[in-house]
Amino acid sequence: MNIIFDDNKLHLAFAPLTLTRPVAELRVGILTISESWVKMCSKHLDVKSVEYVTEGYLENKFEPVNQTGIKIAGNIKPTEELVQLVCNLQKGEQLYVNGKWVATFGVGAKNKVERTLDEDRFWYLTKPWHLFQINGQAIREDFKLLTEGRTTQQLSGTNRVIGKGDIFIEDGAKIECAILNTENGPIYIGKDAEVMEGAVIRGPFALGEHAVIKMSAKIYGDTTIGMHCKIGGEVTNSIFTAYSNKGHDGFVGNSVIGDWCNLGADTNTSNLKNNYSNVRVYSYETMEMEETGVMFCGVIMGDHSKTSINTMLNTASSIGVCANIFGNGFPPKYVPSFSWGAIHSNEKFKLEKAFEVAENMMKRRNVALTKGDKNILSYLYEHLA
Repeated sequence: MNIIFDDNKLHLAFAPLTLTRPVAELRVGILTISESWVKMCSKHLDVKSVEYVTEGYLENKFEPVNQTGIKIAGNIKPTEELVQLVCNLQKGEQLYVNGKWVATFGVGAKNKVERTLDEDRFWYLTKPWHLFQINGQAIREDFKLLTEGRTTQQLSGTNRVIGKGDIFIEDGAKIECAILNTENGPIYIGKDAEVMEGAVIRGPFALGEHAVIKMSAKIYGDTTIGMHCKIGGEVTNSIFTAYSNKGHDGFVGNSVIGDWCNLGADTNTSNLKNNYSNVRVYSYETMEMEETGVMFCGVIMGDHSKTSINTMLNTASSIGVCANIFGNGFPPKYVPSFSWGAIHSNEKFKLEKAFEVAENMMKRRNVALTKGDKNILSYLYEHLA
């Protein structure tokens, strides 16, 4: 069976995170949306390949549709109940849950199948802040998916565990002299990851493979640190997707940080306005600020963006791709892609220099900036910056 993930007309709704990836490649919980679907569907179907209905410029990197199969809305994080409904579809059927399109089996499918699920078990995401809002629930779901029937590695006796919740430690992970609190949810430590001494972690929490929690870090629940990230300081209810660094003190809360980002020492995000009112966030669809209906929101940061030391980010900031932020004072709430300085300057980050910085950072993790990556960034530079 071939699985096709459809952006479901929400590509710009999740920007800047989706400027460099299809919607289904967003991380929420331990896994990306696509990884969760594939792993859960593989219990019922023989999944052969994954393809995407997304923006044309992303086809440089993500496989476009060449075959027929089950098309799935890429903005829905799966639960076991939903996966059962999708995998039971017959050719020619379309699945709608709670009035929302979920999946279609076959080209030209016309037979409509309607089902209802409890709202807290149907994670239909349409905005970037929805990712961190459901992240704790998603960690619990992915934790069960990844650990069911498996045995965790032994936790060193130098650590202190509070609560009787689940902790799962993959092969090669190292944890010494840490405090792990499982009273509110599980803690997952990925392969070859490290939690350094003095770190304090509350579940639900997920640490990706080869990621590092640095000494004396304070990590609150509903937080995901993706693979190869390095995190210090204080973090709450946030997602670092992969390969990004917050290596020093400073606070990040209610935020989503893309790939290959670096937050300079003592970078802080405000996640609550002084008047306790709901926040507004820049919309790439309308190119205006939009009401969110939420009180807590820190920063949504696109891939390859950087902040200098002592950067202060406004509540509900939106930072594009390859932005380089430095200078005195607060940057604006919306920082366009390829901004250089962003506080007292409208200068653009030259494309070749942006490539150079990306290559230098990626080389440190033995990853290459591919031609597909460059084509995507070049398109964004020409059309968005």
